[in-house]
Amino acid sequence: MATASSPGLVNWLLITSLGVIWGSAFMGVSLALEGMTPWWVAAGRTALAALILLAVGPLVGQGIGAIQGRRAWGVVALVGVVTTAVPITLLSWGLTQVPTAFAGVTMGAVPLLVLPLVAVFSRDEGIGPRRIGGVVLGFVGLAVLFGGDAFGAGTWAGRLACLGAAAGYAVGSILTRRAPPVPPVAFATGALVCGAVVLVPIAWVLEGAPRAETASAGWALLYTALFPTGLAAIMRVRVIKTAGSLFMSLTSYMVPLWAVLFGAVFMGEALPGQLFLALALILGGIGLSQSRMLGQQFRPTTKTQ
Repeated sequence: MATASSPGLVNWLLITSLGVIWGSAFMGVSLALEGMTPWWVAAGRTALAALILLAVGPLVGQGIGAIQGRRAWGVVALVGVVTTAVPITLLSWGLTQVPTAFAGVTMGAVPLLVLPLVAVFSRDEGIGPRRIGGVVLGFVGLAVLFGGDAFGAGTWAGRLACLGAAAGYAVGSILTRRAPPVPPVAFATGALVCGAVVLVPIAWVLEGAPRAETASAGWALLYTALFPTGLAAIMRVRVIKTAGSLFMSLTSYMVPLWAVLFGAVFMGEALPGQLFLALALILGGIGLSQSRMLGQQFRPTTKTQ
């Protein structure tokens, strides 16, 4: 059985896949923004993902009806707003101000924000000197990233919006961990539905009826709804429920690498030296903070006679 101290092979495969999927999300959102407005990109990806999961849930025996009780619905709704509506909107607007690589690297802030929350609300996951040292090293990496002009085209408002999105994901991770038992597909569906209920009316009021000026923008929106939003939401809930929010935060160290690669290869973004230094520090943080977990995961087991 997977636990916070021994997550198991399946959870390792899931977070590795999530790193790739979420790393591509910034590119997808940026492409969608070339033909759509920010509020509708956020509302559209959330609503489309909700519709997809509403159809998939019953097929796997995890329809939205599996969410039972006021407390369960209250947590699901809170997660839908805090970790869906708010961060997705901040990220959509932020990507109008900063390159995709910067937004991806900023997600490395999630473990820094998860740690103090875990210390208060999820003590069973354990916090020791290695994890504290690791997130401090990661924070130095973020300071390098934010403290200079690694991305001359980015505005400070856009940078702060991306950091705010990271904060939303961190809070949502703790809320998901502490939620009552709910099947992961049903949980993800309920959260996305609640997020869409909030975002769609706001987008309509602020930006009018939805419209896509290019077909590529529509396809990019569909991609971000299907994979980084819908499928990833199911995978995320499953990992947090079985292995904990600190283990889940490992994806925040993988996402920057993939975001940088996708941005450079497909978006033609420049990769300044400061970015690589920040990445090295952030990835060094994960090696330090998770060294004991990695050792336990890959240490050969010995059989006793």
